[in-house]
Amino acid sequence: MESFSLLYPTGKEPAFTTLGDDTCNDLSLEYICDNITESQYEQNVIYRMMTKVEKDADVIRYRCDIFEDILKFPKLREKIKELLEQLDYLKELEHSVKDNTAAPVWQLINRLQELDVYVNCISGINQSLTENDIQSEGLKQMKEFVGSVYNESGFEHLYEDIKEIMNDIGQIRSVSLGVNLDNRMRPVEVGIVSINDTPFSRPGLLNRFLDFASKKNEIHGGTSFDGMTKIHTVGKAAGDDPLMSTLSRVVNEMLGSTVKQLKNKLSRYVNISGYSLTKLIPEFIFYIRWAEYCSKLIELGIPMCKPEIIDSDKRTVSAKGVYNLKLAMQLQKGKKIDIIRNDIEFNMEHGIYIMTGPNRGGKTTFTQAIGIIFLMAQQGLYVPAEYLSIAPADNIYTHFPADENQTVNLGRLGEESQRLSEIFFVATNKSLLLFNESLATTSFAEGLYIAKDVVRALRFLGARTIFNTHMHELAMNLDEMNKHDGDMNVASLITGIHEGQRSYKVFLAPPEGVSYAKDIALKYGVTFDQLKKSICDRTDSQN
Repeated sequence: MESFSLLYPTGKEPAFTTLGDDTCNDLSLEYICDNITESQYEQNVIYRMMTKVEKDADVIRYRCDIFEDILKFPKLREKIKELLEQLDYLKELEHSVKDNTAAPVWQLINRLQELDVYVNCISGINQSLTENDIQSEGLKQMKEFVGSVYNESGFEHLYEDIKEIMNDIGQIRSVSLGVNLDNRMRPVEVGIVSINDTPFSRPGLLNRFLDFASKKNEIHGGTSFDGMTKIHTVGKAAGDDPLMSTLSRVVNEMLGSTVKQLKNKLSRYVNISGYSLTKLIPEFIFYIRWAEYCSKLIELGIPMCKPEIIDSDKRTVSAKGVYNLKLAMQLQKGKKIDIIRNDIEFNMEHGIYIMTGPNRGGKTTFTQAIGIIFLMAQQGLYVPAEYLSIAPADNIYTHFPADENQTVNLGRLGEESQRLSEIFFVATNKSLLLFNESLATTSFAEGLYIAKDVVRALRFLGARTIFNTHMHELAMNLDEMNKHDGDMNVASLITGIHEGQRSYKVFLAPPEGVSYAKDIALKYGVTFDQLKKSICDRTDSQN
């Protein structure tokens, strides 16, 4: 279990690349993680894991299969969620068990608790994996491991020893303390009067004490017993607790035989540690929370599919019914919106897309959706699509408009140009590049001049790209563009419009340029002929 992981097959070392801060922001990763779970801790766990882009196809397939099992079996998810609470407790125990300064009895009791949680977790995992027809290599390996531990004779003896010792220790239900006060009513000494096999209750000692304390003007004549310890409230060393030290000393003295029994019985389990299980906590959280959320979307009739992972050298993508996960999240929250699904292919013939269309026509939403399906697929998750076959990218780079505060020193064009240069310095032909209205902050002529060089560089690089822009001219004369050096062709992609209404459908076609404006103008009555008629009609009515 020391080397077991639900993220990496045995023998595979992590070889991920990390998303840049700009890309995390442009893909709304924080927003997405916030919608997966309400727990801040879990959001942070999922966010950190999502930023690690896995590019090894074998690793991704390993994760995809595990995720499918966890998605397919809700009872398995629920059982693991119950075990997560015990694993969290085990994590808390770790420091206590390893604290060599603690009294022997407390070390042993903490060790006993550790082994008890370990037994429960192994039993629970074994039961849940046995009851479900799991198919993934990862969960089968876990099943084999916990099954071997559960079935071996040593585990059975451990279970019986823990049960016996816990019964013995469980007889101690309360401790009676005595506290001495100074003349200013401050506690100066504390000691243990007795260790009892029953809890305190109102009748008996506590009742008599309360009755006595309620009498006015009466002070008891005194009492005495051994085992008092001074309380030092000033200059006390860090971690020094007189009360607990006294408890430890007296418990050790009074429970000598039990301590010896604990040592003898637990010594045979010196090499057993449950802490190796705790490292699986974030991995379980990641799979379970995503599976729960995917289940919610599927129940609403929103398609989510298992991606087919192909070799990264192919640099291809075939996707049907892709949509932006953020839209599904809004729908899941109750917002009434239509989710338009689109198809897209990345291949050597159409691998670099110049995307044009009207304002608010869905260009940014679609561009972001492509980044999200890459990111989710490479984590081994189901993706927001009807079908996806994908060659993993080695990383995702985005170039979206920057906050104005970030452009003070360089100016907008300078800032955009610098970020473009930084992307090309690190991107490879296996990367995914997403450009959103890049170079739109300068004059049209300047922006078009730089954009043409950028597209030529993209073809030379050969990375899968979406370059969405208002510069329709950039998508013209692509035959000439594709004569330059490179093995991946540039193609024109447009967002659709029908009778003045934005359809948000995306398809391969030459840029339509002013035809979008004409449709919008006709819809709202602002063509010359429509405006002329309006003026004439108004003049006639006034006469």
